[in-house]
Amino acid sequence: MLLPTPCGPVSGQMNDLMVGRTTRSTATRPTTDGSVIEDRDQQLALWTAYELSYRGFADVHPDREWDLEVLGLRAEIEARFERELRSVTRDRTGRVADDTPLGDELLDMVAGDEGPRLSAYLRRDATAEEMRDFLRERSIQQLKESDPQSFLLPRLEGAAKVALAEIQYDEYGAGRVQNLHQTMYARTLEAVGLDPQYGAYVEEVSAVSLASANVMSLFALHHRLRGAGLGHFAAFEASSSVPSRRIAAGLQRLEMAPEAGAYFDEHVEADSVHEQVAARDVCGSFVADHLSLRQDVIFGAACALYLDARSGTELLERWESGRLQDQAS
Repeated sequence: MLLPTPCGPVSGQMNDLMVGRTTRSTATRPTTDGSVIEDRDQQLALWTAYELSYRGFADVHPDREWDLEVLGLRAEIEARFERELRSVTRDRTGRVADDTPLGDELLDMVAGDEGPRLSAYLRRDATAEEMRDFLRERSIQQLKESDPQSFLLPRLEGAAKVALAEIQYDEYGAGRVQNLHQTMYARTLEAVGLDPQYGAYVEEVSAVSLASANVMSLFALHHRLRGAGLGHFAAFEASSSVPSRRIAAGLQRLEMAPEAGAYFDEHVEADSVHEQVAARDVCGSFVADHLSLRQDVIFGAACALYLDARSGTELLERWESGRLQDQAS
């Protein structure tokens, strides 16, 4: 994979730093007065920086992963991103009672979430092109599924480490390459006529889709945010099973290739088990050992629910706008 084409001054500056065309001392300091979550330029720059800790780029030297200038720009964006996440999730985190068992609280947060019912729309009403649009936007996350959470393993100990490793074993195919969830998602993309290559759509997906992927790296790559990473993971797992069933039904309704639904069929069963393990055994055990980090876990879960809702709203509004334009023409 090559460096993505910049979409603004910040992602352009990140690319320049990575290939040595400029330095932080001579570059223009990026500023923003608006939302970092909705700023595609900053989210692409952050995704590019994080990717050095994953598969990297063919046109970037591996040493750039630890380049101080790259890390400096990354840290500036991360600080803005985290501040905004804490601000927009304050209402969700403020409703949590400290005397409720953490596992129950996390599962109740997911069950009580009132975000847009994107999966219900995909099941009943989405066109084939809308379904492809959804799968394309999610590819940035799902083609590296579970990789961010693997960075959390060395940051844990005891029961929480064992429970997370148990889930990760399933996510990575339980010893079978063909069952690697990343590979299964790639087969879904291919089955519906999309490009299955890792990072193929990074230049096309929205800022919110990039933010939804970036938040997992933000949490996983910072020791102080490991609790948030676990909370995000638990909420993600707990909010996956029912939507996966609906999406699989939508793919079947649209008569797309049978293999397109295999990824979602797998998550109907797997995540119904994983949600309990993630909420109770991973997060519950972690907070039992680190009582002061309980609120961090709740914060991470709130971020997962918030960004999922933002993404769903964005897609539904996009499709509604497209229908209105078609009707007008």
